[in-house]
Amino acid sequence: PGEMSRAAFLGKVWLRVLKCPCPPSSAGVELSVNNHAADFTLSTEPGPAISLSCLVHNSSRAEELLWYRGDGQVGLKDGNKVNISNICVSPVNESDNGVTFTCMLARDKSVQVSVILDVQFPPRESGEETLHVEQDKDVTLTCNSKSNPQAQSTWYKDNHNLTLQQSRHEVYQTSEVFQLSIRKVQKSDNGTYTCVVQSSLGKGTRDFHLIVEDKKPVFPTEAVIAAVVVVTVTILFGIVARKDKIFKVW
Repeated sequence: PGEMSRAAFLGKVWLRVLKCPCPPSSAGVELSVNNHAADFTLSTEPGPAISLSCLVHNSSRAEELLWYRGDGQVGLKDGNKVNISNICVSPVNESDNGVTFTCMLARDKSVQVSVILDVQFPPRESGEETLHVEQDKDVTLTCNSKSNPQAQSTWYKDNHNLTLQQSRHEVYQTSEVFQLSIRKVQKSDNGTYTCVVQSSLGKGTRDFHLIVEDKKPVFPTEAVIAAVVVVTVTILFGIVARKDKIFKVW
């Protein structure tokens, strides 16, 4: 009887296990994007469209897929979600550089593969600008130029390499901004400054025509105020001195 009771108990436990809606395991299920089973970088250039294809491996059931661009989910049509899913980036532009696209399993988002877009493009800098600066003032010449890979800048004056003076010139550079600052400009600083931004894919240039003007005369404020006060007081004294004649007229 004790053995029968134990069997009955195990039977009840087994029945409860069968009734439990245990989700299927995702162990062994893998994804690939463009035949890559791990995260990868895709190099491309602006213009042509690129296609990303996500495929489910080692699953005996229909698997729903999700796509994300960065943190935002990509909308997919119903026929483009199960076991295989394709998205197209068209046209590819410079703003897509560094963007991550991720394909993941809907029921287990830890199963995923990401691709980072490496959009390569040359510097776009061009044009010219004329700057009028008063003598002894500071001036900053700025080139705004994005590129991938990152470019390097060189400054020229009147088509010759600019000799930088530590006390007067300062060069500042980031991935997108190239600046040349000149402190207390002099007449000798007159000329055309050229910013050349160059990478392995090409270069861009921008000209700055710097015109140094004579210093404007500075009016002595104190002297002007004193003169106004003197004139005002003189007028008042004149009125007081002639007040009798003024009253007689009226």
